[in-house]
Amino acid sequence: MAVDSQRRASADLDELHALALSAGLAPAVRLRCRRDRPDPALFIGSGKAEEIATMIADESITEVVFDQALSAVHQRNLNRLWNLPVLDRTELILEIFARRAQSQEGQAQVELARLQHQSTRLVRMWTHLERQRGGIGVRGGPGERQIELDRRMIEVKIRRLRERLSLMAKQRQTRRKARHRQGAYKVSLVGYTNAGKSTLFNALAGSEAPAFAADKLFATLDTLTRRIHLGQGIDCVLSDTVGFVRDLPHGLVDAFHATLEETAQADLLLHVLDGASQERERQAEEVFKVLREIGAGDLPRIDIVNKCDLLNLSPGVQKDPYGRIHRIHISAQERSGIELVREAMVQSMQVHASQEFSENQSSMHWSLTSLSTN
Repeated sequence: MAVDSQRRASADLDELHALALSAGLAPAVRLRCRRDRPDPALFIGSGKAEEIATMIADESITEVVFDQALSAVHQRNLNRLWNLPVLDRTELILEIFARRAQSQEGQAQVELARLQHQSTRLVRMWTHLERQRGGIGVRGGPGERQIELDRRMIEVKIRRLRERLSLMAKQRQTRRKARHRQGAYKVSLVGYTNAGKSTLFNALAGSEAPAFAADKLFATLDTLTRRIHLGQGIDCVLSDTVGFVRDLPHGLVDAFHATLEETAQADLLLHVLDGASQERERQAEEVFKVLREIGAGDLPRIDIVNKCDLLNLSPGVQKDPYGRIHRIHISAQERSGIELVREAMVQSMQVHASQEFSENQSSMHWSLTSLSTN
């Protein structure tokens, strides 16, 4: 269900449908509800809530998913009214992440985000004890005491998870420093979920330890890094990262911050866009928003417009006024245009090396000038 006052609600429903499929659900009914502001009690208003209650009975629906983030009060009231699980967008994405995470770090990051979200829902979890509260002058009933116990338990788990993730981040930093000492040029694939990053990663890296690629949202959660050969005796380190999505829960951005640092430390970003999506410009804005949040907004970037085969377009490049490639049309699935991507990566590496050489020369000149002055 999408509740929106804008025309884009239809596209949002399409994405919610894809998210539900990725979470293992079988969507039965799609519903749009236009509101300028949420109803204080039920989010969608009592009339629409009763209409949906009838639909639930007629269609034998077992779960309702909202495209928006619901408050604990909204969820509690809708749970009671419909007598079935009510999920919001945040919980749906958390469920997908929990299914996809493979590495210990990925699983710990998802668990941290889940606990952070759960800590805001404790009141809803113990509403069945509300009637057992003490009378006037009696401090706190069993529901309140249970909430406090749960809050403390969650805080302990969150602290331990953060300690584990901090250690893992230090280990990754050590590996990153080792690559830097080796002079490795670092390239990160970024983009909206299901744009084709993992398929492009496999096309560039070859068959050795391929990334999992599937026509699903968030097919990749764990960052995968490989050294690849670009020809002409040139190598680089390529990383495949988690895909971004509209309204990515802030807790997930925080939980995956250490992983996303891999992107912020890159020398070049390959921004993969779904060329067949009518929402690609809007999706690109979501990607740029997250890149800015993690400090990667100003890194050198090449746009890779994927799935050109679905548009009956041939692979090709667009260059800036300086002759540098800044946009490439490819089909990663068909392995069409991959050499153009390699060519652009080599060109970017050469520009990077030239800039580093100039900076080193300037630094050396300044040092010599300083010595001669002294």
